[in-house]
Amino acid sequence: MSGMLHIVSTPVGNLDDITRRALAVLAEVDAVAAEDTRHTGRLLDELGIRQSLISYHDHNEQERTPQLIERLLRGDNLALVSDAGTPLVSDPGYRLVRACHQAGIRVVPVPGASALLAALVVAGLPTDRFIFEGFLPSKGSGRNAALRRISESAVTSVVYEAPHRILTLLDELKESVEADREVVLCRELTKHFETVLVGSVGDIRDKVAADSNQQRGEIVLLVAPAPERTVDDAELARLARLLLAELPASRAAKVLAAWSGKKKSELYGWLETLAD
Repeated sequence: MSGMLHIVSTPVGNLDDITRRALAVLAEVDAVAAEDTRHTGRLLDELGIRQSLISYHDHNEQERTPQLIERLLRGDNLALVSDAGTPLVSDPGYRLVRACHQAGIRVVPVPGASALLAALVVAGLPTDRFIFEGFLPSKGSGRNAALRRISESAVTSVVYEAPHRILTLLDELKESVEADREVVLCRELTKHFETVLVGSVGDIRDKVAADSNQQRGEIVLLVAPAPERTVDDAELARLARLLLAELPASRAAKVLAAWSGKKKSELYGWLETLAD
């Protein structure tokens, strides 16, 4: 019989956040696949666990996946960990989990710490729905598109950002969202220097610029949903007529839907009556 792959969450900072189940699994599996074997080795030493480690990261994921699948098919039980928190959340592991499903190998979650969820529950922003953007593209059209999604999102947006780029991100958000849009900067969650800053994007940008300590460590930035747009019917009709003078009804409906938040299908029928 094949073995099992355990997806094991580890602390994002505070070692006391390790679960009893995670301790048992990490001690009992045949080997642990780790994003950084040195980092995981130090963690296991502190937890009093001696274990065989296998390097598994972005640069060797494609090559290493078949090797791990072979071991699992032979009956070995393996654990996958990232440097901190829950694997696969902006960390490697997708290929391995998918390959396990394709090979009929059982994949078992061992839940625990996650910077994403830790930030959400302390931010004080709506959590019934949210969008996780992870790390934004560093530049170009991909980054611009991500910033546009965040600025227009009707739900809370969550972003991971490197400390040396946090000021740049806040400057970009200051240009793309309303001046009073609330953001929450969570830094070094569960660690000794944990901070949670809440305020308008401009206020948080100024606080981070004035304190170099806020430009260090692991950062999660949350952006409040865009305010609901109230559309005046007369204004909508005026804009519709301007668009119809230049565009076919289908394209005009698409533009109006993006601007007003109304459904394109409803607007299209209405535009056809205006065009008659």
